[in-house]
Amino acid sequence: MAVAFQDYYEILGVKREAADKEIKSAYRKLARKWHPDVHTTGKQKAVAEEKFKKINEAYEVLSDPEKRSKYDRLGSNWHNGQDFQPPPDWGNNGRFYSSADFPGGEGGFQGTGGFSDFFESLFGGGAFGHTTAGAGATGTRRRAHGPRRGQDVDAEIELPLEEAYHGVNKTIQLSADAVCPECGGAGTKERGFCPRCGGTGQVPDTKTLEVKIPAGIRDGGRIRLRGQGGEGTGGGARGDLYLKVRLLPHSVYTVKGSDLETEVRLLPDQAALGDKVRVPTLDGPVIMTVPPGSHTGIRLRLREKGLPANDGQRGDEYVRLVIDIPPTLSEEEKQLYQQLKELRKK
Repeated sequence: MAVAFQDYYEILGVKREAADKEIKSAYRKLARKWHPDVHTTGKQKAVAEEKFKKINEAYEVLSDPEKRSKYDRLGSNWHNGQDFQPPPDWGNNGRFYSSADFPGGEGGFQGTGGFSDFFESLFGGGAFGHTTAGAGATGTRRRAHGPRRGQDVDAEIELPLEEAYHGVNKTIQLSADAVCPECGGAGTKERGFCPRCGGTGQVPDTKTLEVKIPAGIRDGGRIRLRGQGGEGTGGGARGDLYLKVRLLPHSVYTVKGSDLETEVRLLPDQAALGDKVRVPTLDGPVIMTVPPGSHTGIRLRLREKGLPANDGQRGDEYVRLVIDIPPTLSEEEKQLYQQLKELRKK
């Protein structure tokens, strides 16, 4: 009997050639959006549960290389959205698995419950996770009951330049996933998806962390926090959290690798005659000598006043000179400028 085709790529909103990372990212966004716990009213919750089931079914297939390959072999039928009748040999070793092939045990997955007829047509009633876990009672979900390390988590932290240079202790809030207390991370309960987590084995969680930012960290640098990633299952260790540093735009400095650039404005007489001017640095202001005859655009270098470099040395700070005319002049100043003008005519 023909069954309704399920376009798993369309459900997750990704292209057919999407990489595993893209599929995982799309799944996480949709899972958070349509998680039943986020929707409280009866009608909204019912819609969310249905969408959540489809999202999980799509991810169950597209995240598994063998299932995805089998699904992709639909060829032209992949995108036509019509009813699909799978070929008779579309199973493992030329047959389909059913729940009879996988005896149920404690916490076992007995029947597909939350899966569509289309899924069962392709993979059989009891083939939930079978292709990656071998002939076990619960496939990949069974593995959640044994020790399994939690996933590593990537996140970003934005820092002002001064905090990255000097180092600082930061308090951050992290939204992550925790092992579902209802199913213990298995994703299944009785004969279908766990109602608490919708089959993901995880529920949203927010935690507060104290993070020590090391002095001299650069834009794009990563900080590893051991044991602060995803929660393990079956007694497995937690994963790690990797914080990627992003430097915020600065009002005074422009960062160029390990070098800094800044700007100092001069009066015409300072540029013409030379002067000593006060220049900001990350270690505090310094006095810099401006040579006579300077003009706009000249760059002066303050050695080793930049950021720590990868070779253990330190970058430089470059000071760009800009000649500026005061917006208002006294009568005496106007007379002096007039005299200067007359002298230039001679």
